[in-house]
Amino acid sequence: MKVVLLTDVKGHGKKGELCNVSDGYARNYLLPKKLAVEADNAALNELKNREESAAHHKKEEINAAKETAAKLEGKTVVIRAKAGDSGKLFGAVTSKEIANEIKNSLGVEIDRKKMNVADIKNHGEYTAEIRLYQGITAKVNVKVTE
Repeated sequence: MKVVLLTDVKGHGKKGELCNVSDGYARNYLLPKKLAVEADNAALNELKNREESAAHHKKEEINAAKETAAKLEGKTVVIRAKAGDSGKLFGAVTSKEIANEIKNSLGVEIDRKKMNVADIKNHGEYTAEIRLYQGITAKVNVKVTE
């Protein structure tokens, strides 16, 4: 019997999947416990609509990430930091500070956890790589001045 799973069922599949199980297992366990519904036309149509909706949302997220990458790629962000006589900073420039400066100067909100940047402890120019989506990254130049 074909059923559409309403929750994850160990050994058979995840929520929203169509799977083939024995008649007795479906009638005596899955259907009474509301773990699945019988795969009739209405259930299959709903499953198809849900999959199309998920694909559409994923496509929108990818397009938004590409737009953000285009806005950020090659831009320079200037951060002011105090330093000692030797040019070494008091503390370090963190990804949080870089994300705040990107938000203020470029108007793009970035999660600091998705930013990959080397330790910035001196004045100079650095490159920060931002992971926006799987396979979509943008490189931003970070200039640290006094």
